[in-house]
Amino acid sequence: MYNRREMTLERRYGLLGMLLIAPTVLILSAVIVYPLLSAIYLSLFSIYTPTLSGHWVGLDNYAAILGSKYFWFSLWTTVIWTVGTLTLQIFFGVGMALLLNQNLVFRSLARSLVLFPYFISTVVAVLVWRWLFNDLYGILNHLLMRIGFIDMPVDWLGQMPNTMLSVIVVGAWKFFPFVVIAVLARLQTIPEHLYEAARIDGAGSIARFFDVTLPQLREVLSIVILLRIIWDFKEFDLIYLLTGGGPVDSTRTLPLIVYQQAFGLNQMGMAATYAVAMMLVMLAFMLVYLYQNRRNA
Repeated sequence: MYNRREMTLERRYGLLGMLLIAPTVLILSAVIVYPLLSAIYLSLFSIYTPTLSGHWVGLDNYAAILGSKYFWFSLWTTVIWTVGTLTLQIFFGVGMALLLNQNLVFRSLARSLVLFPYFISTVVAVLVWRWLFNDLYGILNHLLMRIGFIDMPVDWLGQMPNTMLSVIVVGAWKFFPFVVIAVLARLQTIPEHLYEAARIDGAGSIARFFDVTLPQLREVLSIVILLRIIWDFKEFDLIYLLTGGGPVDSTRTLPLIVYQQAFGLNQMGMAATYAVAMMLVMLAFMLVYLYQNRRNA
């Protein structure tokens, strides 16, 4: 009798748990599963965007992009952008977090100012940086010429490799505060006795960083790098507004190709194919990263 009552209670609790998570499952299905399945379905058709009419082509779209040099060039461009901006974000983010973790006079104000690039609108940020990079009246060229670093104005957004370097710098400036927030939160929870023990053993500041701080930051850095790879790989608005993919498609990443195919060439099916291919490439990178991270743990 007791076992039967216990089993009844377990079933009721199980049903209650299912009811409680049902709204979350429905929302996730609506915003993730349905769009994903729709993209895969559309990638199997040749669809004209304005009318959404088309015909079945199967895997022909995938064969077309795999044989297209534009896909591979854009994939390489996306990888360069992601690796470049992520490297700068981690380097400056960790450095700024270490600085803000010290007992500075204006630490609260400094923390607020560091977060400013992350919260500012991308459109506003791009307008400011385009003004700074302008080859005729940009303040960056003016300052570099004043100090004698260059003899004539540099076209920062009109020729390679200046354009890619400029885009990477702007992306790192815009998104590195996320790294600062995550790393600074972890730094404040590291036990002080670990540093005291390192000092007693004669470890200097550099040794304490590599022996104490960095191992404590490994877990949060893994999560931050994973998230930033995903977000940077699919970044669209900053690159589109800053260069539009130019000059001559030299900064045209995969997200820009998806937009161009869907709304420039009106090929919604091909755009969905590029989007699915981008997702698969990103998934492959994530699996490799997680595997390496688990091996090194």
